Formats: sequence, structure tokens, C-alpha cells
Amino acid sequence: MFADQTLTPKEAVRFCALGLIADAPMRYSDLARGVREFCARVMGPSLDLMGTSIELLKYEGLVSPVDGEGMADDALVAITGNGRTALRTLLTARLRSGSDITKLVVALKMRFLHLLSDSEKRAQLDMLIDAAETDLVRLEDLAAASSDENGEFQRWLGFEIEQTRQRLSWLESL
Repeated sequence: MFADQTLTPKEAVRFCALGLIADAPMRYSDLARGVREFCARVMGPSLDLMGTSIELLKYEGLVSPVDGEGMADDALVAITGNGRTALRTLLTARLRSGSDITKLVVALKMRFLHLLSDSEKRAQLDMLIDAAETDLVRLEDLAAASSDENGEFQRWLGFEIEQTRQRLSWLESL
């Protein structure tokens, strides 16, 4: 994790992999493809995200082969107790405002929110609401401070503010 307790790209990949196999074991190739496809759809292709090997999770004791050995024989892998602990840590990590990795982490949190208890889900939704409120204050402050800027910038800010308000409203409805 970064010093502010937000996730690194490597941890986002780990989050995705552990979340994908939390409900049921998967073949190594299906897990690798699922991670690659999910991350690419949220952020686009990224070497930062794809540089992490799923095989490393086995060596760290976060996943374990159910049959087979690993990547070479396309083993069926399952999450371990340590993997579930790591997944819970990743699911409850803080967010870094305004980064592409944050967009991926929010998507992962929403995708795997069902794996948390009701109170943990509520805490994560509250954290997402707080993050949206912080973003809205930041954007509104920027708009007020730059009211003499060109029209394109003001239109962009208006668009960002409206999206943030809609996201906040949607999160509050959950």
C-alpha cells in the first residue's frame, strides 16, 4: 500500500484476482483472463496492472491449487484463509482521490461488495460517500477560484461537478 493506505496497481490486480475466486475456485487461465479483462475494461490496457503474476499469489499463500500445480498445467485454484484476510484488507482500503487506479478500485469494491458483512458494506458505502463529497467540495472550490478561466475549462468543471453530484446521489440511495 501507499503511505496513505491506498492501493498500489499491484494490489488492485491482487484485489481483482482474490475477488474473482472468493466464491468458487477457477482454472488458472480463466482467473488470469478474468483479471486482465476486468482491469482493461475499467482502465484500458496497462502494463502497470498486467505486470503482476497471478502465480505469485500461490507463492504468497493467498491461493492454493485444488488440482494440478499452477500455471503450467492450468490448475484449479481456490482462495485460502490468508487470501480471504488479504481480500478483506483490500476491500476496505482507503481511496486516493481522482486517479485511474481509484476508478478501478471503486469498480472492484462494487463488484465484490457482496463478500462483506452488512456492517462492512455500510462502512464501505459511507467511505465512498465521503470520497464523493470531498471530490465535490474540491471541484466546487476549483470552479469558484477559477471563474475567470476560459469557457472550455468552466464547461469541463461543470460536467465533472454534475457527475460527482449524480454519483453522490446514487451512493446515498444505496
